[in-house]
Amino acid sequence: MKFMKLGSKPDTFQSDGKFVKYAVSDLDSDVTIIVDEVTFYLHKFPLLSKSNRMQRLVFQASEETTDEITILDIPGGHKAFEVCAKFCYGMTVTLNAYNITAVRCAAEYLEMTEDADRGNLIYKIEVFLNSGIFRSWKDSIIMLQTTKSLLPWSEDLKLVGRCIDSVSAKILVDPETITWSYTHNRKLSGPDTIVEYHREKREENVIPKDWWVEDVCELEIDMFKRVMSAVKSSGRMNNGVIGEALRYYVARWLPESMESLTSEASSNKHLVETVVFLLPRVNRAMSYSACSFLLKLLKVSILVGVDEMVKEDLVENVSLKLHEASVKDLLIHEVELVHRIVDKFMADEKRVSEDDRYKEFVLGNGILLSVGRLIDAYLAHNRNLTHSSFIELSELIPESARPIHDGLYKAIDTFLKEHPELTKSEKKRLCGLMDVRKLTSDASTHAAQNERLPLRVVVQVLYFEQLRANHSPVGSVAASSHSPPPPVKKTEEKVEEEATKKKVELSKKSRGSKSTRSGGGAQLMPSRSRRIFEKIWPGKGESSYKSSEVSSGSSQSPPAKSSSSSSRRRRHSIS
Repeated sequence: MKFMKLGSKPDTFQSDGKFVKYAVSDLDSDVTIIVDEVTFYLHKFPLLSKSNRMQRLVFQASEETTDEITILDIPGGHKAFEVCAKFCYGMTVTLNAYNITAVRCAAEYLEMTEDADRGNLIYKIEVFLNSGIFRSWKDSIIMLQTTKSLLPWSEDLKLVGRCIDSVSAKILVDPETITWSYTHNRKLSGPDTIVEYHREKREENVIPKDWWVEDVCELEIDMFKRVMSAVKSSGRMNNGVIGEALRYYVARWLPESMESLTSEASSNKHLVETVVFLLPRVNRAMSYSACSFLLKLLKVSILVGVDEMVKEDLVENVSLKLHEASVKDLLIHEVELVHRIVDKFMADEKRVSEDDRYKEFVLGNGILLSVGRLIDAYLAHNRNLTHSSFIELSELIPESARPIHDGLYKAIDTFLKEHPELTKSEKKRLCGLMDVRKLTSDASTHAAQNERLPLRVVVQVLYFEQLRANHSPVGSVAASSHSPPPPVKKTEEKVEEEATKKKVELSKKSRGSKSTRSGGGAQLMPSRSRRIFEKIWPGKGESSYKSSEVSSGSSQSPPAKSSSSSSRRRRHSIS
């Protein structure tokens, strides 16, 4: 830290208790000055020789036949006044980044200018600011922190603006040219903080691009806003680094507990709104991942009650980076908000695809697939979804985002397991979201044995599995996905009716059927499913299914028990 010493005489100011100070001298004090609650017993001559205001105050006091002067509005209070008074006496005083703002403002108040005395205090302070403070990174930050309590004086004297110019100019220099010290610890990240800050591995002695973040994040929110605004407006700082600074500031200053967030809602609201204002404009091509931070910031903004426009800005930004989100981040929000985010994403995706077909093919398709997988996983993990909200959210995802329906099948199966009270029509509506032709072999095998699925769905699964086994390469989903649905509506209804009448009988026979064929390693279709299959397509029963199973390979079938004992086949859930 830089400092400047002024004066050469020893400091002879002494205290008499907490609120009385005096200058030791052979001469008696001839003026009493009260600043705040502290009384100074001083001498007129040294004060009048340096301060134009003191000349006027002493003159007014003499006209009122008193030697007592009260000063109530001097910036910096009694401490700043004492430094100015010692300078008038020629005593040694030390200026540094911590006190220079207050002393500069007090000197302005006392009018310690060059027309009062050559080489006066204001002049000397300005020399030190330009040659010392503003050349130092740390000192510029410290001085800027002190200006908040001295407004509007510090603003009017342009001290705030000069500090901001100094700090922002140093932020924008080439990191390779930096010779000053800075703080770079990143100790705030952890499982309980609102954001996770991921440090990159950096080579030793290489100055990172975000070297300035921790020091600037010590600033109060309004000063932080002004510095970051200056940096952004320059157009020379990478948006990713600006994003890291905002993430770190939120982690540094927002409380971690829900109670603290809401009890200090006013100040936290101002902080969140400021951070949202400073966010770089988000777009899908940004290189840094921001969605996790944005989703958590959105959650906090709801808790502290920010303005609706601020929340809308966050929702818009989240929708643009939705493909980078995680299920964990989405689960902290209500399903209605997730629906809004996905809806905005799809609207933007449609606009992008209309504007740039090439971009849609190269970039958009991958983004769509990511969002499709994300929402299917969200549906599978959210235990608070209603039947209607599940369907509405699922239907927002276009077919192009779901070339394979395994994820959707898992979500549906989980929902059926969590809601056994669903009616037959509700189950039918739910399963209607899924195209069984887009299930992989493993998912089809599972679905064929799933007791929670409606019988009609099981029939469709068996039909397309048979088509795949007879006409497609092993494991192919695409070949069967465009096949026409089985023209067996009436037959299916008959099967369902018969299955209802003989439910107990079919259940017992299904559990008792053998799962292996003697003399071969291929597995048979579960008993109940095979009987249904034979009723619908006579002649394509066990023999044809056995041959298809051999061609599909044993790796796609559940492991069979030893042929020495009867195996019991049961449907199961992957949820």
